[in-house]
Amino acid sequence: MTLFSIELVLAWPSLTTALSQLRAPQPGWLSAALIAELAAMGAYARMQRRLLRSAGVRVPLYRHAALAYAAHSLSVTLPGGPVFSTRFNYQQMRRFGATPAVASWCIALSGILSTAALAVVTTASALASQGAPPWHTLTGLAVAALLLTTGIRRLTRHPQAVESAVRALAHVNRLRHRPATDELDRIIGFARQLGAARLPPGHAAAAATYALLNWLLDAACLWLCFHAISDADISTTQLLLAFCAGYAAGTITIIPGGLGIIDSALILGLVAGGIDTSTAIAAVVLYRIISFGFIISAGWVTWTVIR
Repeated sequence: MTLFSIELVLAWPSLTTALSQLRAPQPGWLSAALIAELAAMGAYARMQRRLLRSAGVRVPLYRHAALAYAAHSLSVTLPGGPVFSTRFNYQQMRRFGATPAVASWCIALSGILSTAALAVVTTASALASQGAPPWHTLTGLAVAALLLTTGIRRLTRHPQAVESAVRALAHVNRLRHRPATDELDRIIGFARQLGAARLPPGHAAAAATYALLNWLLDAACLWLCFHAISDADISTTQLLLAFCAGYAAGTITIIPGGLGIIDSALILGLVAGGIDTSTAIAAVVLYRIISFGFIISAGWVTWTVIR
């Protein structure tokens, strides 16, 4: 409490200046920031739509958009939100007509593409700023993504390989004093369903592009929020590095929405790029009002309608 009080006293001038800047953001920039964030959510919805379409499941875009908003709100606001979000995604995709295997495949691949896209943005930003990207971490992520994608692709093309492996494990049921085929039919049926989950190069490229656009449009929202409250210049690469650092920091917290963690990392990143503290605070607060407050509110309304 004492430390917080000291920090509050030291930062008070910057906070008051930031609040004064937030009172009158430029309407044009603010409207553009809101549109960019809506477009980012639309890109994510289109990514999942592409993945399901590659498996033969065709659903109107507005239903995918509604699912994206609702699932996102569940993920970032509830304790253990990703679990609830995954369950909700699965249930809704089953309602769309996807088989259990296709729904699971789509959810898993969405996560892989989104993580890989953020890694690409981070790497490109680090290289553009002539920094030293975390090669060990990026290499590990790339290898993991490649192995997962290759494994999933192999299963979708050769589900009979799973059937052979499952039958070889039938002796486990014997050790449990259960019939040799107990539950195996369900697993084999799940593997056969994966045969419908093909990802042709065209669909794969489109889904990857939408995953990348999701992050870039989100970062564009932060850039537009900065210009809505300030006439100063900011390096695009520095803003992207601050953006990526903020969301990387958000992955190591259990606090809903990464509140406090993402915000602090974003502010520190902008300040490190030469932006004064009050402007950085104002820009991040405005960005979080849009990306967290507005989008989450819309998501909960959408969830209520879906339910």
